[in-house]
Amino acid sequence: MPDADADSGDAHQFSFAGLDGGALPLSAWRGRPVLVVNTASYCGYTPQYRDLEALWQKYRDRGLVVLGVPSNDFGAQEPGTAAEIREFCETNYAVDFPLAEKVRVVGGAAHPFYRWVAAELGEAGAPRWNFHKYLIGPDGRLAGAWPSQVRPTDRAVTAEIEPLLAKA
Repeated sequence: MPDADADSGDAHQFSFAGLDGGALPLSAWRGRPVLVVNTASYCGYTPQYRDLEALWQKYRDRGLVVLGVPSNDFGAQEPGTAAEIREFCETNYAVDFPLAEKVRVVGGAAHPFYRWVAAELGEAGAPRWNFHKYLIGPDGRLAGAWPSQVRPTDRAVTAEIEPLLAKA
């Protein structure tokens, strides 16, 4: 994983570890839009898993990737192990989009992707709570960002995703 100071506007330089092992390099999805969302199992916004899965089902055949990134940074609302997170997501929301291992998303110890986002957008662009959404365009550049209260299926989000699908 490159350092957060990497001189690149391209998210494809970053990789996450998968919740079940293996790597989830963003470069594997070059040419496709990717919605990266920091998630938590015990948050008031947790029902957004249902919306994320709906987006995944609706758009994945047209190229969209949804990547859930569990984090315990806000209110300690993701205390579980990888197995507990997987079971919770599958049992309660039938999630089958990719999930990364639990990481930090804010501060100096944040995953490099999130440090890059903060550098690109300024500190105000860093996640402020669970279920903050970042849309990565097919070219690897940030194409959109939405705070927790904006649902993944909101027209503001889908209006940014749909034109990128045509480019994928």
